[in-house]
Amino acid sequence: MRKINLRKLGVLLMLIALSTAYSKDKRPNIVIILCDDLGYNDVGFNGSKDIKTPNLDKLADNGMIMTAGYVAHPFCGPSRTSIMTGKYAHTMGAQFNIPSESEGTGYGIPLNNKFISKELQEAGYYTGAFGKWHLGADTPFHPNKRGFDEFYGFLGGGHDYIPEQYKPKYEFLKQRGSKNIRDYIKPLEHNGTEVDEKEYITDGLSREAVNFVYKASEKKQPFFMYLAYNAPHVPLQAKKEDMAVFKSIKDEKRRTYAAMVYAVDRGVGKLVEALKANQQLENTLLVFFSDNGGKLGKGANNFPLTEGKGSAYEGGHRVPMFFHWPNRIKAGQKFHNPVSALDLYPTFASLAKTKPSNAKNLAGTNILPHLQKGTNPHKDEMLYIVRHRTGLSDVGARLNEWKVVRTANKPWKLFYIKDDISESKDRSSEFPNKLKAMVKQAEAWSKTNAEPLWFHAKEEGQLWKEYHMPRFNETFSLN
Repeated sequence: MRKINLRKLGVLLMLIALSTAYSKDKRPNIVIILCDDLGYNDVGFNGSKDIKTPNLDKLADNGMIMTAGYVAHPFCGPSRTSIMTGKYAHTMGAQFNIPSESEGTGYGIPLNNKFISKELQEAGYYTGAFGKWHLGADTPFHPNKRGFDEFYGFLGGGHDYIPEQYKPKYEFLKQRGSKNIRDYIKPLEHNGTEVDEKEYITDGLSREAVNFVYKASEKKQPFFMYLAYNAPHVPLQAKKEDMAVFKSIKDEKRRTYAAMVYAVDRGVGKLVEALKANQQLENTLLVFFSDNGGKLGKGANNFPLTEGKGSAYEGGHRVPMFFHWPNRIKAGQKFHNPVSALDLYPTFASLAKTKPSNAKNLAGTNILPHLQKGTNPHKDEMLYIVRHRTGLSDVGARLNEWKVVRTANKPWKLFYIKDDISESKDRSSEFPNKLKAMVKQAEAWSKTNAEPLWFHAKEEGQLWKEYHMPRFNETFSLN
């Protein structure tokens, strides 16, 4: 019998182990954690006194807080469109929310706009989406068709949170043969197959995100996760034990809202533990933010910003945001220059070492070099916000330290936004030429907008025609 040379065997095993270790793709994992209608002042790292978010705060403290983090639209669907496409939703006709119960309508973000998920998937990333979609319910627009290997969640614009409450309603209507059942009470799905979710929805989404980390960590490729919580979007529904944590909050809406945010924070904590357990945290970029501002009257607090969800003022589109990445981002920093959700597409593509086929059409920029140098990624570039209303549109546009705003058919205003994020002091009479130049630039951008492909409600479409919308020539008039 041939003798085994233990020394040579040991060397061989060591080489095999090293080969396996170095065969894993070293590009970073990328994780988006998105909240729905979260207020600017509803997390500890942004100054909240009554809502506890210890896990989020720890990540923010060990990363970089964006004090001027923006999204590209002040409500859900168009904001998410911009995240996924790297373009303003207005330029593709997606400036309204896709209607509720949209399955079978053919509505969805046009397929000639490649999602960042597809970009990363083709670059070799393992991809997963969890939670709210709101970008098209029909098959061509399904998450699994747009670059996600795994999808667990719901396709519409929202969902009830407590299964033992919404399941009986769904079963009752199903047994009656009802054809028009609200998306909010339909079963969740996993890759197109209905599932029987038994946990509070936020907890269920966190669980699936954690499972994805364990599954992804076994692969030799990096992963991209899009964890899109629907919390704290209405309906305001929370677990009793979470409500008890905030018994000192007297206002019931605020207390329920706080408990919903607390459930998100708990889930983020579990996600971080899973990343640590799989030795993935150090090489994972975590980006946390909200899809738009908090909804006033439904528990949110946007202090010190003016107004909230749906507004062209800062409260509608300036959101809590941080980046956490131990390998590349030094802890304990605040970045005060403007950062847009539009920047995520080119930034992620750069990390994946791939050049997007539509690079010239992207509205954002790779911001990592700017985060490291402290420079303005949007120097001399205007950031836009447009919300159509009956009649004229609400518009906000930021250029460097200045912002122009027009809402409710009132005159244009000018703010030195760098030092006046509350938009409390109108400077238009002091700098009329600056106001005029910025409004003119915003008007030129409006000409790149497309006609809406759909409207959130039938009445909106009728009013669009009746009032000859969008009437930008009037919106951008200074008279």
